[in-house]
Amino acid sequence: MTDEVKEWAALVEAAEKALAKTTTRNDVRDWWKERFGALGHRTLGRLLLGKTTAELVAKKEKAAE
Repeated sequence: MTDEVKEWAALVEAAEKALAKTTTRNDVRDWWKERFGALGHRTLGRLLLGKTTAELVAKKEKAAE
């Protein structure tokens, strides 16, 4: 795993943990606004729809090869 993928994986993991703590739609909106600049809408959408960090990291690693 490259350093870039490791850094990205840490951001995704933190976003996943923060998403688990959200309880209202305003919480989700704030969560999204804080992270979309670093992770992008596509990644956040996948987290929101239930993809795990492991699934996203595996996909990113495969694309990096």
